This record gives sequence, C-alpha cells and structure tokens, in this order.
Amino acid sequence: MTNPTANPFLQPSALPFELPPFAEIEEAHYLPAFEAGMAGQLAEIAAITANPEAATFENTLVALERTGQLLRRVSLVFFNKVSSDSTPALRELDTEITPRLAAHTDAIQLDPALFARIDAVHARRAELDLDQADLRLLDRWHSRFVRGGARLDDAGQARLRELNAELASLGTTFETNLFAATRAAALVLDTAEELDGLPDGAIAAAAENAKALGHDGRYVLSLKSFSNQTELASLTDAGLRARLLEASLGRGLTENGPLAVRMAELRAERARLLGFPSHAAYEVADQTAGTTDAVESMLGRLVAPAVANADREGAALAASAGVPSVAAADWQYLSERVRKERYEIDGAQMRPYLELESVLHRGVFHAAGLVYGITFHERQDLVAHHPDARVFEVREADGRPLGLYIGDYYARESKRGGAWMTEYVQQSHLLGQLPVVTNDLNIAKPPAGEPALLSWDEVRTLFHEFGHALHGLFSDVRYPSQYMEVPRDFIEYPSQVNEMWQEWPEVLENYARHVETGEPMSPELVARVREAQNFGEGFRTVEQLAATLLDWAWHTTPEGEGAGDAAAFETAALERYGLAHPSIPPRYRTGYFAHVFAGGYYAAGYYGYIWSEVLDADTVEWFKQPGRPVRESGEIFRRTLLSPGGSVDPLTAFAAFRGRAPEIQPLLKRRGLED
Repeated sequence: MTNPTANPFLQPSALPFELPPFAEIEEAHYLPAFEAGMAGQLAEIAAITANPEAATFENTLVALERTGQLLRRVSLVFFNKVSSDSTPALRELDTEITPRLAAHTDAIQLDPALFARIDAVHARRAELDLDQADLRLLDRWHSRFVRGGARLDDAGQARLRELNAELASLGTTFETNLFAATRAAALVLDTAEELDGLPDGAIAAAAENAKALGHDGRYVLSLKSFSNQTELASLTDAGLRARLLEASLGRGLTENGPLAVRMAELRAERARLLGFPSHAAYEVADQTAGTTDAVESMLGRLVAPAVANADREGAALAASAGVPSVAAADWQYLSERVRKERYEIDGAQMRPYLELESVLHRGVFHAAGLVYGITFHERQDLVAHHPDARVFEVREADGRPLGLYIGDYYARESKRGGAWMTEYVQQSHLLGQLPVVTNDLNIAKPPAGEPALLSWDEVRTLFHEFGHALHGLFSDVRYPSQYMEVPRDFIEYPSQVNEMWQEWPEVLENYARHVETGEPMSPELVARVREAQNFGEGFRTVEQLAATLLDWAWHTTPEGEGAGDAAAFETAALERYGLAHPSIPPRYRTGYFAHVFAGGYYAAGYYGYIWSEVLDADTVEWFKQPGRPVRESGEIFRRTLLSPGGSVDPLTAFAAFRGRAPEIQPLLKRRGLED
C-alpha cells in the first residue's frame, strides 16, 4: 500500500518550474491528495471567515487567492491524465471525484460568512486604493459568488447544490460513455487494399493502431472527435466511406442522448433559479457578447450566405461527378478530386512536405521566435506524463526562463479524441510560479523509424493549439485566478490568430520541405493551396454553424419545455435554423458533443469559436499592415492581449490594441460571405 506521507502532491514539486514529478505519481496518490486538498482549502476558508478584523482586500481577496494550492496541484495533473492517458481506475475515480469537487465548490461559493466579507469589500471598492488588476479581481470574485447562488435563500441553495452535483455526475458519465462508444465504433479492416487511396504512411499507421488495439495483422481506423473523418477525403471505396461516416455520426447517441436531454433540463432549471430565462442567457451575461440577442444577430447574419456558398460548392461537386446530388460521405472525397482538377492540389502529395518535426521546429517554434523572440530547448532530463510527450524549456529573447511547454502529439487508445491545450502549473506572481503548459493532438503514430507526415489541416491544428499554449506561456498576472481567465467567447481568439503563421511566407518556406530531399514546397503549389482553401469554405462554415446552433437550441429551451428525444430534438433544431443540410452534418452531433455535455465548458458557448474569429480576422488584417516589423507587432499583441489574462476587460484591451471595436467585415471576407 502506498505510504500517504510519500504522496508527491502534498508538497510543491522540487523539479524545474514545479513540473509535476510524474515518475513518482501513482494512481493511489490521487484520492488522498484530493481529500487532503479539499479539507485543507475549507480550513483555509474557515481561517479567513474567522478573522476578527474587518474585511479588507488583503485579508479576504488575497487570502482567498492563496487557498487551495494542494487541490489545484492534484486537479491539474489528474484531469490532464484522464484526458491524455486514461485507465479504467482513473475513469472510475473521475466518476467519484467530480461530483465531490462540485459540492466542494458549492461549499465555498455558498458560504455566507465568506460572501459577507467579499460583499463588504465590494461595497467599499470606490473608497479603496485598488489598481486595475485588484479591482478586476474583486469584481470577478463578487460576480462569481452571486452567479454561484450566494444570494439565494436556503431552499434555493439546497436545490442548487443538488443540480450542480447531478450535472457534474452526468457530465462525467457522458465522457465515459463517449470514450467507450468512440472506441467501439472504430472500423476494423482485414486488408490494406480496403484502404486504397490513403497515403502509405496512413495505412502503416492504421496497421500500428490495429496492433495496439489487439488486432495484429489487420487495420483499424479509429474515430476522431468530429463528424467528418479525415480519411473520407482519400478512401476510394464509396461503401467504406459510407460506413465510416455512419460510425462517426451514430456513436454515443443511444447512451448519451438521454443524458443530454436531462442535462439541458437541469441547466434550464438552474438558470431560472438564478434569475435567467435560459441557460444561454445565464452564460452569455458573463461573456463578451453580453446578451443572447447579440449572439443570435451575429449567427443569423452568417447562416443564409453560408448555406448558399455550400450549395454552390455542392453543385460543382455534383457536376464533376456526374450525379444529381452529393452524398454526405462523398463530399470530402469529391472536394479533394475537384481541388486536384482545378488547382492541381493533392493532399497526399503535400504530406511529404509536412513532416511533424519540421513543422514543429522550423514552423511553430520558428514562428514564435520571429514574432515574439522566444526560443525552445528540449529537456530530455525531465519526465512528462507519457513516454510520447516531450518537454521543452521556453526562454525569452534575453535568455530568461519563461516556462515549460509539453508536446503530446500522437493518438493512442488511452487518449480522448480532439486537440487541446491545458496546463500543469498556472503562472502567478503572488505564488511565484511560472507556467507549465501542454498541447495534445491526435496524429496517427507512424511505425518506429518512420516520419509522421501531416495533412494541411493537422498543421493548422498544431498552430491553433500552440496559440493557446502561447496565451498560457505569456501570462503575466499577479493572482492565480487571473491566469488565462478570459471569457469563453474570447479564449479561442489568440489560438485562431496564431493560425496565420502557418501560411506566412517566411514561416511556410522554412518548414514545408520534402522529408527526403529537403526541397521546399514550390511557390506555385503554395499559391494553389491558398486558392484551393476558398473552395470548401461554405462546407466548413455550415458544419460549424450547425454545431453552434445545435448547442444554442439545447440551451435556449426554457425550463419545462424539455427535448424528450435527443435525435428528434436535434433534427427539429437544425430544420428551424435552416441548417438541416442533407450533405453536411454538424461538426458535432449530440451523442459526441463533448464540448457541451462532457463537463460543459462550452455549453451555450460553442458560438465562441465564430465570435472569437471576428476578433481574429480583424487582428490578422492588423498584422498585415505595412510599415511595422512583425517582431514589433508581436510585442504589442503579447503585451496588450496575451499577457493580461483576467486582469483587464478583454474588449477594452482589444479596443486599446486596435484603436476601435472589432469589425465583422474581415471575417465575412475570409469566409467568402461578403454581400
């Protein structure tokens, strides 16, 4: 049995940058650390409320910021591990601990003595000598408590606790179900010939995947987190394409459909309890959008032109294939064929120019150096959370340490689908901590000794997620809770901006080199890639809008008007918004919409991707303005928008950066939706 006194979570890590000591962490350490962390934080809160002195900013708000350090350490490691390298024991603990953590949060946010102290300081805020970061901290904590139910009566708070506990439990169950359903829906094939059309490297990766899953000698196509699987663009067998899309669209609905219905009902009840007409209204009130009308106005402006654009694309595909209409499973395959015919673009021929190591070092890291002056140094002496993950020390232009970056790029059975950024250590001056951030992708792992060749979309995903990593690395805040604490409809903005460097000439020429010859991708091919990107923008916008408005439909439904059947609700919602396109399924359907139902961070917030893209497209135009060196632009962007985190209002910061409020026209131009 593990000695509890040897639990590595009980003390801050002695490793550089407080990197968690992964080599020492055992599964048996998590639960005792969680329990000690929760008990310890409640004791710290009790000490604040027992203070006989009148409440001040220092003895209440700053003291609150210092609480929960053990709980934060174990939570960051545990939930990252569950996502990136799960085991049955970890998933079982996740099911147990998540509702307990929800109850722990309620115990703090519904503590009347603690709220009374925060409320007293907040009432006197105009009299206090607080700087911008301090005032922002006070306002955010006060809002968090009010929105968390601090002003409800006893009966209301009791019901709120029940709602939060059940939602936490359902979210974990949804994720567990999805993990199992995604793996069960993988296609197991007997021969390489069935995979005709896939690049050799992708076929080899399918063989390696089969071996890892216990199907040695066969080939397995595991599902990505989204609807349209990447292999649909290449597989020549129409029947196999249909099977693959059917497996993708159908996963999780039987198990997770009823959970989605229940979660939407509970969220609607909670919103009403807190004084809002819907969960969407509750969520958006705390975002940059501010109101549901603002969100619906923006989305409504996009739907009709996006569908019209997609229909034009569909007509072109049908004409090229000599068919009256295009089946959903064939859209990507025919699009790839049209790109070859019109633009002489072949995704398979591009892959040798997009080798992972070159994209990472000569592309992603190189761009960060050009724009921000930072450098990356691999630390093979430091152990990450999985053998495939790599640790890099990040340094400022003058050599000062900035933080650690962990890259975990390959898919595996124990990792959930998708791509994301998170952190193991959150930067704050109060606690003297520098950031430790991580990127997870799901690139098919090649056989040993073979290079990992990426698709153009996978390169974009890496640049995107690295934009989130830069946001964390550049954090320069005083208080832990202000680390990357920006509204959900703003959080995608820095990552979307970072995608621009994928095609920036100086960056692209540096990394897009043939894996065998070292020859750069020809300028003509680069030009055709850019031109070909516009073809397919209608499809991409429609599938994203469909997922966005599906989320919106689930969370604008008032209490008492439950969905009943998830599939029927989904169909009706898409028809109502004009997005029930027969050839373009939503990017995520309800059964596997983890953004919304597994934890719920994006519940009523998936619109944030498009909302953030308004800021992104506007910012890209700013970066392209002549007369200012890229390095200077990078410093301005870093200082005004990446580093402040939650210490400033983000739209105020954007207005200071851009000299005005954001404008939507650059986004419409990018997406081919101009009037």
